[in-house]
Amino acid sequence: MRVGLLHSVVRKEEKALVQAFENLPGVSLTLIDDRQLVFQPGRKPVEVDVLLARSLSHSRNLYAVRLFEAAGVPCINSAEVIDLCGDKLRTSLALEAHGVPQPELRCAFTEETALQAVEEIGYPAVLKPVSGSWGRLIAKVNDREAAESIIEHKATLGSYQHSIFYIQEYVEKQGRDIRAFVVGDRCIAAIYRTSAHWKTNTALGAVASNCEVTPALAALCLDAARAVGGGIVAVDLFESERGLLVNEINDTMEFKNSITTTGVDIPGEVAAYVVRAAQQVLAQEAAHV
Repeated sequence: MRVGLLHSVVRKEEKALVQAFENLPGVSLTLIDDRQLVFQPGRKPVEVDVLLARSLSHSRNLYAVRLFEAAGVPCINSAEVIDLCGDKLRTSLALEAHGVPQPELRCAFTEETALQAVEEIGYPAVLKPVSGSWGRLIAKVNDREAAESIIEHKATLGSYQHSIFYIQEYVEKQGRDIRAFVVGDRCIAAIYRTSAHWKTNTALGAVASNCEVTPALAALCLDAARAVGGGIVAVDLFESERGLLVNEINDTMEFKNSITTTGVDIPGEVAAYVVRAAQQVLAQEAAHV
């Protein structure tokens, strides 16, 4: 089995994945630096049987996977999953279509309707770009003056993404949220992310601790993962008075703070799933020959 690992830089996660693939019998791993690739549509730039996409850049990850898929290489995650998870509005629509509970949402296209939407949601409210990660460019607005200022600022930035106003209910989460890791049809682990700041991203300094994967948590996370097409995803959730709410889904999950925290061999689980998924595809192709 020839596995390709698409990356930008080799972080702790990628180093752990390299070790995990090397521990699997019959697997040959090729590291593929997205900065070195030149594609010819319909042809593999590297001879691999399956690709695990881990580029830091969402756009590189998405388009590289599209090109590999066009050349007949199964990819994890698929381009459709990457595209959907990279767009918060599309993710919300997918969750809504599958009946997955999430924070209340409004979307608007002008400064006037955005302000109206914020006031419908009520203060405080959260404004997010439709694309982005690590908590960047997310704003909590506590009153009308703050909303007017942030909305005007976003509109002035000029990017079309900042003219799509994604407005979310602020959920009082008591200083923590949950990140759960889904690999295929299993929720393998979860962590609490705790911070004094209202943003609880570990990239911004939140502290990780183990979260028990209860049957209810696992079922909700699997529903959320299926809503976006499955594969390997991280599901971010809020604990609220209405129960667990799915906030976001990440298609290129980071897990360096979660292996020792949970005691789960996350890279080992990922590597084994990639090989199993590729074997299933190859078996299906052989059956149709």
